[in-house]
Amino acid sequence: MSHYFELHPVTPQARLIRQAADIVREGGVIAYPTDSCYALGWHIGDKGALERVRRIRQADRHHHFTLVCADLAQVGRFALLDTWQFRLLKACLPGPYTFLLKASRETPRRLQHEKRRTIGVRIPDHPVPRMLLHELGEPLMSSTLILPEEGEGPHLPLTSGREIQDRLPHEIDAVLDGGDCGIVPTTVVDLSVEPPVILREGRGSLRPVIGGKPL
Repeated sequence: MSHYFELHPVTPQARLIRQAADIVREGGVIAYPTDSCYALGWHIGDKGALERVRRIRQADRHHHFTLVCADLAQVGRFALLDTWQFRLLKACLPGPYTFLLKASRETPRRLQHEKRRTIGVRIPDHPVPRMLLHELGEPLMSSTLILPEEGEGPHLPLTSGREIQDRLPHEIDAVLDGGDCGIVPTTVVDLSVEPPVILREGRGSLRPVIGGKPL
C-alpha cells in the first residue's frame, strides 16, 4: 500500500515533504497536487520509475513527459531558450502552463520526444510542488495523472487524494494529498516551432501567450 500524506494546501508540513523527497530519491513514484490537476512525479535520473509511469499511463515513446522546475534557471539547463522564448516563459510562469522546447544536451534522451527531441517544461504555482522541488534541489519528472479507461470519450484526471490511493494502491509509492485540484489541465504551447502553436487550451490564460509572440 502506498504512503498517504495529508498536506495542508497552503502551508505543507515540512517533515512530510522531506519524506516525499526521500521516496523520490530512492526511485519511488508519487502522486502530487499542482495548480492544474494531480500529477505523477519521479526522479529525473530513474529509468525504472519512468517505465513504471509509462505502464500506468499506457504511454508510448512519443508521449511528452514534463520536467517540473523550481525556476527559469533550471529550465535553462535542460531546454534551449532564445530571448523571445525566455520572455514568454517569464511572463507566464509560475503558472498552469506546459511549454515544449528543444532539449539541451543535459536532458537524457529517454526523457525526450523520440523523434522531435523536445521536452515539456513547467513551473507550477502551488506550494506543495514548490516545497518539494526546493527539498530535492533538482527538477522532477512529471505526467498528468490520467488513467487509461475502457470506453470512448475524454479521460479526466484524478482529483482526489483518496481516490488516487484507492485506484493505485500498489502502482505508486506515495500520495501527497493537497486537496482538490480540479480537472482542468495545463495550457500546452509548442515553442519548439516558430511561430509557436497552442496544442491544448487549459487552465492557463492565452492572453500572455498570444501577446508574447504572434500566433
